[in-house]
Amino acid sequence: MELQELKNESDKSCEQLELLTTVLQEFSTTLDIDATLQHVTSLVKKYLDAEGVSLFLLENGEQELVCKICSSEYNIVGSRLDKDDGIAGRSLRERKTQLIIDAPNDPDFYRGVDQESGMTTHSILCAPMLLKDVRIGVLEAVNKKTNKGLFDEHDKNLLTILANTAAMAIHNSRMAEDLVFQERTRRELELAREIQAALLPDNSGSLPIYGVNIPARMVSGDFYDYFSLDDGRIYFGIGDVAGKGINASLLMAKTTSLFRCLGKQVAAPGALLSIINRELCANSTRGIFVTMVAGIFDPLTNRVTMVNAGHNDPVFFDQKGEMSELKKGSIPLGVIPDAVFEEYQLNIKGGDLYIFTDGLSECWFERNQQLGEEGVKQVISQFAEVPARERLQDIVEYVTQWKREQTGYLYDDVTMLLVEGSRE
Repeated sequence: MELQELKNESDKSCEQLELLTTVLQEFSTTLDIDATLQHVTSLVKKYLDAEGVSLFLLENGEQELVCKICSSEYNIVGSRLDKDDGIAGRSLRERKTQLIIDAPNDPDFYRGVDQESGMTTHSILCAPMLLKDVRIGVLEAVNKKTNKGLFDEHDKNLLTILANTAAMAIHNSRMAEDLVFQERTRRELELAREIQAALLPDNSGSLPIYGVNIPARMVSGDFYDYFSLDDGRIYFGIGDVAGKGINASLLMAKTTSLFRCLGKQVAAPGALLSIINRELCANSTRGIFVTMVAGIFDPLTNRVTMVNAGHNDPVFFDQKGEMSELKKGSIPLGVIPDAVFEEYQLNIKGGDLYIFTDGLSECWFERNQQLGEEGVKQVISQFAEVPARERLQDIVEYVTQWKREQTGYLYDDVTMLLVEGSRE
């Protein structure tokens, strides 16, 4: 009798080892975690000789246990229970495998699943799926068909090992999915940046206006644009969308598109910004606004007609190198639908007009010291003799050097626009 019992124990251990080996191989080679989990639950059901085996995962902020896999004639996929309900909830809460001989008389037994499925539960074996401090869900077997309908300690130990193995496989699968998602997002952002860059003028033409845009992230909420009108005058604009990331970049694309399309029809910058403002107020998300400077430059007369909607004050350096700030402005776009944007004029003959976003003045020039408005003026003066076509790029590279070298990123987008008056 003892020899027979030892032989039975040995056979059972071999079967368990064979099952564990099969499960580990499947989890380590699978490309379809859901199909593998379905197959594994079927193998466990067969080995335990159980009426059903189900896998529940924590969802909805870890507030619910949801049945994702079920190997049984009573399909309970989609069944939900609170994370603390039932034997499953207790198993997860106590982080222990539960071996229940008489389920209906257990104080924590949840009858809802039986009522939904028509199944009658007698015995339960439920193991938590854990990965260190991470709770994944539970693996549960019900109603053993042999051994008087009762699960034993061998079953308990096996299901505990299988639950932890499944937890690791699910966790690794989720990490892989996250990596794939991150890579896809990165590529999409790269494409979005390429599209944004294509919308900006490239400074290669003969117009006396130049711009530069350095995004803090992959995409930018800043923009600039300029284009010629039929009468030879040049429309220009620069803007900064409140916020960063995708939302800001989408509003940037909308604003710059409105500026270019409507600017060819509306020759007054004040009227143009009024139209753009009404459009943004009607369709933009509450709390998001755009600061913008728009103007028309006449190269024949060197006269600029300009309007400022809540943007940084432009800076003008005259032909003697003396600087003046143009402190005239209104509220940002997208705040009040009927806002009025007052125009003002400036003759820039022999001088240079600089317009920039606050990302420039907020550059960290060194540790614990931002550039500030005075720093911006000093840097512009420092590079005044550099040819206009290269000047803005040199300025931006200079003021962002410390931040890029020390941290590898910028706090905000940096954008500049230069309108060059005639030297004749």
